[in-house]
Amino acid sequence: MYRTKIAGIGHYVPKNVYTNNDLSRFMETSDEWIQERTGIKERRFAERFEETTTTMGIEAAKVAMERAGVTKDDIDFIIFATLSPDYYFPGCGVLLQREMKMKEVGALDIRNQCSGFVYALSVADQFIKTGMYKNILVVGSEKHSFAMDFETRSRNVSVIFGDGAGAAVLQRSEKEGQGILSTHLHSDGADAEILAMHYPGAHANKWLKDKPAFPEKELGGLFMTTEQLESGAALPYMDGPVVFKKAVVKFPEVINEALAANDYTAKDIDLLVPHQANLRISQYVQQLLGLADDKVFNNIQKYGNTTAASVPIALSEAWEAGKVKDGDLICLAAFGSGFTWASALIKW
Repeated sequence: MYRTKIAGIGHYVPKNVYTNNDLSRFMETSDEWIQERTGIKERRFAERFEETTTTMGIEAAKVAMERAGVTKDDIDFIIFATLSPDYYFPGCGVLLQREMKMKEVGALDIRNQCSGFVYALSVADQFIKTGMYKNILVVGSEKHSFAMDFETRSRNVSVIFGDGAGAAVLQRSEKEGQGILSTHLHSDGADAEILAMHYPGAHANKWLKDKPAFPEKELGGLFMTTEQLESGAALPYMDGPVVFKKAVVKFPEVINEALAANDYTAKDIDLLVPHQANLRISQYVQQLLGLADDKVFNNIQKYGNTTAASVPIALSEAWEAGKVKDGDLICLAAFGSGFTWASALIKW
């Protein structure tokens, strides 16, 4: 059975920087309020009518492919992770294949939100290990800004998210002990609705029918009344404190699971790259695992939460900064909507 290595990593973030003070022009918030709760100082927003989830993914993919020493003709499978696709359907994988003028390779879209990229790595790893594919392009890309409500009613959500993309090229490795050592995937849908975007969705009516904004009547599938739209029913919903409590339990659990599966402990980690959900979560996990500051990479301060894109963006930045070197033990971990959580342990 083959081993899987990350042959190239790259990322792209839009040029438009929005600071916390910029957001305070649109809603009742402040730099102090946002930083205290999330650690975020600024985020990037894509050009509204020019950049899409797919185009940002393409820019990240170009960098990853160049660093891997491959061309579009070498790619034999695409896995695209996002919660903000360009269309409700089809997915972004085929759009990337089209725009990059690739051959007619398979394209798979992953809808696991914040843990999407780690899930995508795991899927790609299986395809490489079994010999089915040689070069897989894995992309995590998000354009949150188009769906955010920049009013005070939504500030608990809107101040957190940013746009960007990351990508990796996965290849076969002949080197013993190199590459992805293991991946670990979990889910628990018991509280799925507390971090969700209920519309569009065929099930949303059932969940929303007893809410105050929804009178007792047939809502009609994906169609909403003006009153329902104005109520904010079509906006992302998050119960932040509940999500926080679950994340600080599942993050260290899945990290320790990966370490134990490979006979390592936390002290063996050269770099932990967590999903950039909240700086307070990362700091709590760091403290719990007893990791020094230089063993954990955080960039949420600059980019906010880019969900499926956050792990590859952070991994790419860490690699560029020389924090990821040959032979290093790298742990990736993520937790998000679903709830789903995952980890990957990699010998670089």
